[in-house]
Order: sequence, then C-alpha cells, then structure tokens
Amino acid sequence: MKDDMGRVFPDARQDIDQCETIPDTPQTRAPAYRLAFADDDFLLRDELRPVRLQLELLKPEIGIIEAGIESTIVLFGGARIPEPAKKDTARTKTLADLSKYYDQAREFARLMTEKSLATGGHENVIVTGGGPGVMEAGNRGAADAGGRSIGLNIVLPHEQAPNHYVTPELCYNFHYFAIRKMHFLMRARAITIFPGGFGTLDEMFEALTLIQTERMRPVPFLLFGREFWERIINWDALADAGTISEKDLHLFRFVDTAEQAVNAIENWEA
Repeated sequence: MKDDMGRVFPDARQDIDQCETIPDTPQTRAPAYRLAFADDDFLLRDELRPVRLQLELLKPEIGIIEAGIESTIVLFGGARIPEPAKKDTARTKTLADLSKYYDQAREFARLMTEKSLATGGHENVIVTGGGPGVMEAGNRGAADAGGRSIGLNIVLPHEQAPNHYVTPELCYNFHYFAIRKMHFLMRARAITIFPGGFGTLDEMFEALTLIQTERMRPVPFLLFGREFWERIINWDALADAGTISEKDLHLFRFVDTAEQAVNAIENWEA
C-alpha cells in the first residue's frame, strides 16, 4: 500500500522501527544482523571512509538548500582573538591589540546581514567556522541584525565547541577538513580574512589558489588589517621571486573597517 507520500516501500525509519519488534534471539543480537545503515560499528570502519565523506558533504548541503540559502559571505579568522571587553585575558599583547577586529567582524556581519534581510534573507548569509574569536564575532553580528548565520564547526582537541550565536539549525559539525572547506566556498559571494593563525592561513591560501588557478570564479577577497598581513607575509617578495605573478597581487585587497569592506564588495571589479 502507498503511504501519503506515494511511497510503495517502507522508508528506512520504518524498517528500523520494525527491527525493534522482532524476537530476541542469538541471531538477531548478532552484529551481522543489524541493518547496514543503522550499524555504527560498520559505518565507522576504515573501508567506509568514502561513504562517510559523501555523507559529510550531503548532510550540510541538504540542510542549507532546505533553509533556502542561495549564497554566503565567508568570514575566516583567528579563534584566539578576544572581544575588546575581554582583551585583558588574551595570552599576548598582540592578541589584545587585535581585539579591535572582533568588533569589525561583528559590525561587518551585521551590515551584510541587514542588506541580506532587505532582499529576503536568502542571499549573502554569513558563514563562519562556528567557533570562538572572529568566528563568534561574525555569527554574533548576524544575530545583532536579526538574521541567520551558518557555523561549520570541526572536531578538534581544543576550541571546537560552537559559539552561542550560530543559528542552531545551521550549525554543522565536521570530521573532514576537506569537506568543510568545500562548504565554505561552494556558495561564496565574498571572502573576508581576518588576522589568524595556521587555520586562517590555510583557508586563505587554499581559496586564493583556487581563484588563481581558475578552479573557482573570482569573488571579492578582502584581508582585514593591512599592517598585520604585510608584517607576516611579504607579498611583493613572492611576486619578485616569480613564485606568483604580479597580477596575483590583485586577487585580494586590504581593508581595515567594516564600512570599507562593504564598500569594496559593492564596488568590486576583478
């Protein structure tokens, strides 16, 4: 018999429920008898890694599509940068000084979310790594504006818990860094990079490489804090050495404030 959705066969949930009513015997208790998709021990085998990669791609993809989100604004940045009110807790003076970018990330996310809501809230939704620091500021700014934001968290020994400002139904947790990176960029209409460490540098250079090699179409690419970025990376030396071309230096621009970033995105010319 067909159900209300026109289904001819039982769905997976119905089969799991049905298995709970079967007689308790040595055969039904054996791991071999478990339905494959309901068997955690089986799904966690090394041989099932390709399936887990696919699941990790599909779960957020389906959720974001069902939420009606069509494009995003990406915020990358350091988890260790505190909000100004807590800068005294920073482990270094530099981190305390960088706390100003918490406020800039928060304000930038607020401004972009207000613009998104003015057109229905489906375009240019803020997405962060979902953790503390700059990521928290981005999700917080979206919440300040009354909008939604995405958090793409990942299982790490430290700093992995999602911040309280991510929209709960858009808060995802990842095992695979590669799949998480795909979700950051698949809908990106702009990429903003705030001061950060290894993770931020990794995300920045991977995105720049995708654009440089034309694997990704160019989008506004903004680095917050010229002084910070020019201090830690000698961009001109890369071009002078020939390891990148002179035109690659035009793939990104420096900004220092939220207002500058919004203006740059609205007037971007590749």
